[in-house]
Amino acid sequence: MLTINLAAIQSNWLKLQNIGANAKVAGVIKANAYGLGADQVGNALYQVGCREFFFASIDEALAGRFFLPSDTTIYVLGGIQVGDEPLLVESNLIPVLSSLSAIDRWVKVVTSLGSNASSAIKINTGMTRFGLDVWEFESLFNDKNLLRAINPVLLMSHLACADEQAHPLNQRQLSQFSNCVQLMRPLFPNIRYSLSNSSGIFLGDKWHFDLVRPGAALYGINPLPNSSNPMLSVLHLSLPIVQVRKLAAEEAIGYGSSVTLPAGSRVAVVSGGYADGLHRSLGFQPEGILNGKLVRAIGRMSMDSTIFDISAIDLPGDQLLGESIDVINSSLSLEYLSKKNSSLGYEILTSLGARFKRKYVHSDHHV
Repeated sequence: MLTINLAAIQSNWLKLQNIGANAKVAGVIKANAYGLGADQVGNALYQVGCREFFFASIDEALAGRFFLPSDTTIYVLGGIQVGDEPLLVESNLIPVLSSLSAIDRWVKVVTSLGSNASSAIKINTGMTRFGLDVWEFESLFNDKNLLRAINPVLLMSHLACADEQAHPLNQRQLSQFSNCVQLMRPLFPNIRYSLSNSSGIFLGDKWHFDLVRPGAALYGINPLPNSSNPMLSVLHLSLPIVQVRKLAAEEAIGYGSSVTLPAGSRVAVVSGGYADGLHRSLGFQPEGILNGKLVRAIGRMSMDSTIFDISAIDLPGDQLLGESIDVINSSLSLEYLSKKNSSLGYEILTSLGARFKRKYVHSDHHV
């Protein structure tokens, strides 16, 4: 069972809004809200005031246009594939244009349609992933008619090292982006500017501009890895016990007989394996909590099941059937798992498989 606390996600958004009081706070709900359910999360954020949402692809954004209220603004971070332009216009989706070729295609299509559809422009200031290089942006700026035809409503970039507050690239990216902002302001007095992701919000007011774009922090991932987590935990993953066995003799456990346990040991088989995302992000031997005690997985994980050594648990097997082992909760947090297993909170969240039954709660307490 994957329990998701929508109230905690709302509280995290409101906290970020308080920190960036002079900027609007969007909601990044791409990748199905990092695996937690974009429709549920998106509407929960809408309830507390979020009106701008970012998706990765046109398919995600089209789904969002269906389940989000009509007054929301939806951006497509992944830009546009050839031929997608008319659908973006028709569905009132704002593409993030990251290359000169994408800009040329966008202008040709909106001109042919007689549309003044809006777009966003992304600049590469140091991430070197998506975005116009600064020299490309400057060359674009020299063609004022082309720039007006784009009808940009947002100029944005993306911080590469914001989770390392002292990293010199943060200041360099701010400086480069600010220079681009100064170019744009005289020509487009109403355009808005966006630089900060989750960690960038904590760099200070100078990085906030008009719109900040948190994703990870909404879902409880620590935006300040070297400090205590200011965000609330939002999820709880428990795996149901489907079989309990007491070993009458020394026995090998799981595929490959790579591990043996002595006679008298007890094991519990739980529903959930690597097909559900329980892989290296939870560690080679995932930990769990059962009846208040720490237990560890043993042997190789299977596609649909995992075996835990529960020898330290005193309860009889028939009482354990139907119980669950927690593998993510406020103690076994995303931050704890990330540090212990050299994984990322993003990786853990987006790996959680669709087969887990999801339960949505509104609770003032951590799940």
